[in-house]
Formats: sequence, C-alpha cells, structure tokens
Amino acid sequence: MSSEREANREHFLDKIIQEDLQAGVFGRGMCTRFPPEPNGYLHIGSAYAIHTNYTIAKKYKGRFHLRFDDTNPLKEDIEYVKAIIEDMNWLGYSPGSHIYYGSDYSEEIYEAAITLIKKGKAYVCELSPEAMTEYRGTLTEPGTDSPYRNRSVDENLELFSRMKNGDELAGSKVLRAKIDMKSPNITLRDPVIYRIIHAEHYRTGNTWCIYPMYDFAHPIQDAIEGITYSLCSIEFKDHRPLYEWVMRELDIAEPPKQREFGRLNLTGVVTSKRYLRQLVEGGFVDGWDDPRLPTIRGLRRRGITPESIRKFTEEIGMIRAQSSVDIAMLEHAVRQDLKPKVKGIMAVIRPLKVVITNYSEGQTELLMIANSSENDALGKREVPFSRTLYIEKDDFMEHPVKGFHRLAPGSEVRLIGAYFITCEAVVKDQGTGEITELRCTYDPETKSGSGFTGRKVKGTIHWVSAAHAVRADVHLYESLLLADEEAPKDGSETAWNNVLNPNSLIVAKDCLLEPFAVRPQKEDKIQFVRHGYFCVDHRHTTEEKLVFNRIVPLKDTWAKK
Repeated sequence: MSSEREANREHFLDKIIQEDLQAGVFGRGMCTRFPPEPNGYLHIGSAYAIHTNYTIAKKYKGRFHLRFDDTNPLKEDIEYVKAIIEDMNWLGYSPGSHIYYGSDYSEEIYEAAITLIKKGKAYVCELSPEAMTEYRGTLTEPGTDSPYRNRSVDENLELFSRMKNGDELAGSKVLRAKIDMKSPNITLRDPVIYRIIHAEHYRTGNTWCIYPMYDFAHPIQDAIEGITYSLCSIEFKDHRPLYEWVMRELDIAEPPKQREFGRLNLTGVVTSKRYLRQLVEGGFVDGWDDPRLPTIRGLRRRGITPESIRKFTEEIGMIRAQSSVDIAMLEHAVRQDLKPKVKGIMAVIRPLKVVITNYSEGQTELLMIANSSENDALGKREVPFSRTLYIEKDDFMEHPVKGFHRLAPGSEVRLIGAYFITCEAVVKDQGTGEITELRCTYDPETKSGSGFTGRKVKGTIHWVSAAHAVRADVHLYESLLLADEEAPKDGSETAWNNVLNPNSLIVAKDCLLEPFAVRPQKEDKIQFVRHGYFCVDHRHTTEEKLVFNRIVPLKDTWAKK
C-alpha cells in the first residue's frame, strides 16, 4: 500500500529498530499495534498513529494488530468498535484477522495484579480522589505516602478480593502500584492500577466490577500478544517508566519496548477527542461525520479520499514532537489525487439568467465537451445548449472594474465549449433594482472546435442550459475555527461561539448543474468547472434532491509555498 519511497525512507524509529535487530533483542518477529478506546471515532491524528504502526510492521515484514482498549464500561460501545474497524479498512490499513480486545485478557491482567500484591508491590488504598491528589504532591514537591501503603500482603489480597466480588462501593477503594512517592516523575508516585466500576460491559457483561487502568493493562496486553514495539504518541513519554516497571515486576521475558513519536495537529481544526465531543453533543456541528470535523467519518463525507490521506501522512514523515501541520498540505494531497481521475461538469452556484436573442426559440444543440483538461482518457460528454442559459452572478459586472475580463454590457466572452456571446441589454427588477436577466447575442462562427481565429476574447465562463438544468444544493466549507483561534478550555456555548467561524458552512440552495448521463451516487466525486472538487453528500441526498459537499476549491496554496 505504501509507496516505495515511504518503504525506503529512514527515520529515528528505524535507527532504534535496526540497532535492536543487530543486537538480537527479540527472538520473535516484528509486531506493532494500534490500541484505540472504543468511546469515539477515529480522526486525522489517529490516521497518523495507525500509519506509523502499520507501515513499520509491513516494512519489517511483521504483524499489525488492532486492539481495543475496552477497560472502561462507562464510556465504551460496540457502535465505536464497528466504526473503527470500518474506518481502518476504508483508510487501507486493514488489520485483517488480527483484531483483539483488551477485555479478553481480564483474567490475565487480574492475575498480574495478584502477583504484584504478593510481591509487596501493590496495595489497596482508601484515600478519596481529592486526598490522593493532595498526597501525590506537585512538580516541585514530592508526594506523601498513603496511610494505607504499608498494609500486609494478606490484608491487600482480602480487600482486593472484596473489590472483585462486588462487596465494595465504586470509588471507595483502588489498587495502587507501590513505586516511589518521591519520584520526580509524577506518573511513578504510586499510580492507580485498578478501580471499581459497577456497570455492564459491552463484551463481558457483569462478570467484572473491577477494571484496570490503561497504564497497567497496556504493557500486559502487549506482552500477551507478542508486541515488539508499542509505538505511542509523545504524550505517553512520561508513562514509559511505568510501562517498563510493570514489565520488570512481572518478569516478562523479551518485554515489548515503548517508543514515542510526535502527535499530529492540523491548523484550523479540532483534533482533541474531548473537544470534538463538545462540538457534537453541543449541536455546533452536524454529528460525528460533519464534513468540517477531522474525524475519518467527517473527512469521508466531505469527499477526502483514503489515497490522499495516506499520501498526506507519508509526506509528513516521522515527527518527534507535537507538531501542527497546515491543512493546506492535506488539501494539496486531495487535489493531486483527484485531478487525474475525476470528471468535470459545469455547475452554476449563484444563477443569473441569460437569453441569447438571436438563437432560435426551442432549438437545442448538443456540444461535445472534454470531461477533463488533465486526462484525455476520461473522454468527452454531450452537453445541451439552448436559447436560455444560466451563468454565475459573479461572472457579470454592470460597471466593470479594471482587470475584470468576464461579461459586462457591450463586452464579449467565450462560453466554455460553445460560442462567443456579447451582452446587449440588462434587465432589472423594477422594485429592487436587482439584475434579473441579461440579453445577449451569439456569434455562430465562433463555435468551439471549429477552428475560428477571427478574434480573441480574454474571458471564458461556464454556463448551464435552463431547460436541461439539474437542481442541487451545494455545501461550501471553510475552516471551522476563526483564524488564530483554538478550542476553548471551558467548553461553554458562549466560548465556542466566540471561536467558531460563522461562515464555516454556507448552503447554496437550488444551484443549477448540467444534466448527467447517469445520476451520481452517494460519495461520487465530481469537479465543478472553475469551482473545485465536490462529492455527493450521503446523509442529505435523497431521490428527489441532490446535495453536494465541496471537498476543496481548485486553488492550491500549498503548491506555491
């Protein structure tokens, strides 16, 4: 799936892996994993993490696992499991048969906790969450030992058994690892490794009422599956010592290695799962698949292709730190992918009526127009031409400014694939003064493809025959956030309204498109000549109404940087 260049590109993780290969660190083959929580949908940052783990596994002829970190029944749902699998397959990073669930390892993780208790490395603590935070200390002050830290092994085993059997209230007790309350790394200050949750799990039902924390379950799950490299985003770097502590205390032979890469953010979009949830649940957007969101579902509905996402992640390469990438880079990848394979049509988004007064009433002419200026293999199509047309309002100016080369009173332009027309008269609404119609004449000698060389015009505009036009609604998207704004920390409605771009979605009703030989199907991609690339919106399109989402405009700012 990856390009040859990607396969041959070397980065800092390659250096680590190659040194381990030379040293014979692992007696097993390469194995990486992507461990999402099934409590939300994948986004562009997820795609980057998946790409990193997937491509490294394939590069070293190893396995790639999808493992659901489903150890919190309060937030997880089978809906998210199905969506994540579907999105990964759509992206082209299929795990195949290697799909696993952390909840399937519940017994092994529980036994690991028992092992730690017996070694005197874990204890049951009854501090309240507030007290535990206070005892933990700060970045500059060491923590304080819990008063329950020195319980006997037998007492801890008895209390942990009561927790497991449902004899303790949620929140009343936790199991903590006994490490070092004075460690400069707060993660090692006796972290919680098990908590009580009385809730039905979507896979294990009510079998368990204690659940491991991710930092404890993660290394155990990796070891069970034979993972060699647990490749995580950079925010988990401070958690690596805990990962390694668990491996050592459980005497794991050839333990997996956790290594970190940079977290990817896109300018002008929200990638935090918490903020995305606020936007969806607050009704600021049209669900998790809103085309303004960087969720995989949103990108797909907008019309972004999996090929362009993969190309985008390849072009970024391996980053070490948290990085923000200009969204124009993703849009560039989309244009490069669509340009050679998408057919074009003419679409008028803001229609202005044009009557060609010297063209016969009732006459229709079929013109052959190329489907693409980039790829001759896409062929040509028949487009009907008639006396009454529609053009874009922006393609006419009654009092043209300097440099305006489109239609104006007395001026001449070429209609794409058709004829030269000249504006002879302007018709206005008597009440509002708004221009409602243009009266034009055409020159039959100037038919496109006829070889006419008598004169040239500076402007070429698109058009649609009124009698044959197909009506559609068009959704035009801009950045969800205002320039230089970030997601608000308090998440209130007022705070979000202050940073959201009011023009992030413009709905153009009753746009006019040239007729289709075959009606476009949901998610089909089309170029609207001079406007950009569009796709059929799968949510709002019906048998009676077509709705298109703009994927990207034609203008490519990234290529000029």
